[in-house]
Amino acid sequence: MPQTKPIVSVENVVASASVDQKIDLNEITEKFPDTEYHPEQFPGLVFRLSTPRTATLIFRTGKMVCTGAKSEEMAIKAVNTVVQKLRKGKIKIKNDAVITVQNIVAAINLGGKIHLEKAARTLPRSMYEPEQFPGLIHRMLDPKTVILLFASGKLVCTGAKKESDVYRSVHNLHSVLEEKNLMIYDE
Repeated sequence: MPQTKPIVSVENVVASASVDQKIDLNEITEKFPDTEYHPEQFPGLVFRLSTPRTATLIFRTGKMVCTGAKSEEMAIKAVNTVVQKLRKGKIKIKNDAVITVQNIVAAINLGGKIHLEKAARTLPRSMYEPEQFPGLIHRMLDPKTVILLFASGKLVCTGAKKESDVYRSVHNLHSVLEEKNLMIYDE
């Protein structure tokens, strides 16, 4: 049984969405002057919300990418809010957005230090080159995530499609670190 309970904090949820129709981005810029659209630099329009605090990229194809959400629900709410605001602004959007979570990034504190040298030799699918990067890169197969481990006992988990996958990855890894005596706890 692990000696500590990991503290997990979801930092960013990236969701893609589509309303399955062409959208006139210049029309959005006229009706929503606080959006950012510089087609000569980037083909997407940036639609920022203060609640939930997110940025949604809108492309003329009707595809969208929402970033900055702190949970799956928040990402879904943000995209739906953007579509709602567009409709209120008389932008014709026929369909509701079909939303898919693409990536969840979480920061984790295990509450103890990690013996990275030993972990690099013990954990399969791991890369550790301290001259280039201070963290150990561990690729987990189930759930399919990538976890960065730092000697401080802090982790970054990326690649999860569901929040439950973040928790499962962290729990599985923490258990392995404990079993293999790779955790160091200050008494």
